[in-house]
Amino acid sequence: MTAVSNRYDIVFLFDVVNGNPNGDPDAGNLPRMDPQTNIGLVSDVSLKRKIRNFTELARGDEPGYRIYVQDGSILNEQHREAYRAVRGDSDRLGREARLNPQSDEEARALVAFMCENFFDVRAFGAVMSTGINAGQVRGPVQVAFARSVEPILPLEISVTRMAATAGKDKDGGGRAQEERTENRTMGRKHIVPYGLYRAHVFINAKLAEKTGFSDADLTHLFLALKMMFEHDRSAVRGEMSTRRVLAFRHANALGNAPAHVLFDRVKVARAVDGQVLPLEDKRLESIRPARAYSDYAITVESDRMPAGVEMLELV
Repeated sequence: MTAVSNRYDIVFLFDVVNGNPNGDPDAGNLPRMDPQTNIGLVSDVSLKRKIRNFTELARGDEPGYRIYVQDGSILNEQHREAYRAVRGDSDRLGREARLNPQSDEEARALVAFMCENFFDVRAFGAVMSTGINAGQVRGPVQVAFARSVEPILPLEISVTRMAATAGKDKDGGGRAQEERTENRTMGRKHIVPYGLYRAHVFINAKLAEKTGFSDADLTHLFLALKMMFEHDRSAVRGEMSTRRVLAFRHANALGNAPAHVLFDRVKVARAVDGQVLPLEDKRLESIRPARAYSDYAITVESDRMPAGVEMLELV
């Protein structure tokens, strides 16, 4: 398949309702946030995980769409598979704990095998030099941290459990139901009542030439951005939705305008009683916080685009 030949810069807007879009393990699994501004964060790793999960669910059985970084996988065994494909000596390779390419040609063949077989290697790149060395790949698809468009207010919600963990925890003294409270184990969940997040995605056509990231892969990536939250429901992420995906397509591989100039054309403002107020407007301090996507207005300056740039509205 032909590699992508055009540069793309993408604006990705998604929201969360009463959920935790990305817990921070260094902060007791609180929603990630910038401590100076209270702007919510979702890491690039979290977003790529969801793209991987959707790919595995939708196309994992197809040749070329396996996932390299997946739950429970042993990376070195996947590197060993590449050596078997390149060298063909399965008995000896199965016994060796460490392997390294013996020539530049073999190194290129190992990387080519990994790119051809694993979608996430072809898209995001990978460091595959852990013991069994299958090389390194810099991927054409780069995902930036998502940031909430306004400060978030994480809430800690207490929950209870009626069931006992072990037999000794069960009350056998015959006390009245209202008095038996020791079995109601307390727990806590962290949620964001509502947050609209914005992420930027970059597709480098020159790197796509090296990994083989194709137009078919690009189409799948667009579908993943649209659908990945639909298959990621959980107790703490019950309502996350893709809201807008806008792609700026350049006429060539190097691009026709800086990404930040294009991103500035997509503006998020508050919609209040028929008015559109910039997020910096001081009047918003006395207005209730946003609790739905309808509380925002998304405007896109689609006229007078830089020469050689086309805007595609994917969602």
